This record gives sequence, structure tokens and C-alpha cells, in this order.
Amino acid sequence: MTDNELVADPRRHLGDAMSRVARQLQEEHGDVEATLQAITAAAVATVPNAEECSISYVIGRRKVEPRAATSELPRQLDALQQRLGQGPCMDAIWENEVVRVDDMRTEDRWREFAAEAADQGIRSMICFQLFVVGDQLGAMNLFSRIPGAFGDECQEIGQMFAGHAAVALAGAEHEEHLRVGMSNRDLIGQAKGILMERYRLTADQAFEVLSQVSQEKNRKLVDVARELSDTGAMPGSGG
Repeated sequence: MTDNELVADPRRHLGDAMSRVARQLQEEHGDVEATLQAITAAAVATVPNAEECSISYVIGRRKVEPRAATSELPRQLDALQQRLGQGPCMDAIWENEVVRVDDMRTEDRWREFAAEAADQGIRSMICFQLFVVGDQLGAMNLFSRIPGAFGDECQEIGQMFAGHAAVALAGAEHEEHLRVGMSNRDLIGQAKGILMERYRLTADQAFEVLSQVSQEKNRKLVDVARELSDTGAMPGSGG
């Protein structure tokens, strides 16, 4: 194989691209929204013929929740699936890791969606599963204004990219959950300290007071703790 052939090898290009993407996504440091946005931008830069990208969450096969997009157009197309109750994310992506639409003008699986998407200038679309957890699914959607834009090579590259993106997203969500958990523990600790100091309670007794107020007010324990820490008063105590 010559040097020119090595440079032109799409797998080598993809490996370099994936390395750059991995570094870029790691820089987000557990920020889920920033990671989602970085994935959409990197997908357009990595998958051949991709002009736009969105990431949407689908809840219970009935609700499409746009989470990130490269522009307003893919957000509108996600909202269109929600409004019509049809489209790749509402149907086939649950059973298939990849769903491809070669031409919106001739697509007959989701005719209303395809017709409106074509009217907005989108002719090709390919969707990749990012995750399925319970009744929630995450999908990465790529769009092109060219019919037949996503062939087998584009699909292969997209699947590899989606795998890296799913790992990055899971890592960001895990780190965010840990950060929130630590913050919640700090808040509860501060609230317990206030009660221990004010009423000369033990740590266990202070926690029991917080728990009792949480149950009586039907509020989360951390919300009760936050109000006490912020205002110095228990919810509903008036002071």
C-alpha cells in the first residue's frame, strides 16, 4: 500500500477523527448538555454527507424530547415527529440500531413526516440508537439535503461514531449524578448542622427532624435541607 493510499484510507481517517472526538468529549468534564452539543457538532464533522445533526430522547414511544442540535432545523424535525406521532424515532429505532431514509420524497413508512421534512429541504436521514433504558431511548439523527446521501460506508462510520458518543454520554451522565449526589449530601449536612447547633440535637436526631418535615410537607429531603440552609427556617415554619 502506498503513502497516498494510506492517507486516503477512510478507516485511518475515522480512527484519527474518533481520537479527536474522544478528547473533545472528555474535556466537557461531566456536563451532559455540553457533551450532547459536542456530539452533534462532531458527528457532522465526522460522518460523510451529514449536514445537520440532532440528539433526541424518546419517552415511552410517545414523546420526543429534543436535547441538542446543530441548528434550528433538526430541532423542528424532532418536534415534527412529536406533533405527528410518527417518524423513525417514534417507531423503528426502538427495534433497530440504525434506521435509514434514502429519499423523503419517496419514503412511505412515515408519509406525513417525510413529506413535511422534504418540504423543509431535507431529503436523507439516518438515525442511530445511543441507548435504551426502560421506556427511554436516546437517538442521534443525521440529515442531508441530498437524496441517497447515507450509503453503507456512511452508516458504518456513523455506527462507530455513535458507539463512542454513547460511551461519552454515559460517562458525562454518571459524573453529573455523582456531582449532584455530593452536592445534595453537602446540603443535608449543612441543614443537620443548623438543627444540631440550634436545638442541641445529635446528628441522627437532626436527620430525623428533616425526614419528618419532608414527609409532612410531601417534599424531597434535599429541598427541605436547601430551604433551611438558605433561609434558616424550616418549610412552613414562618421563621
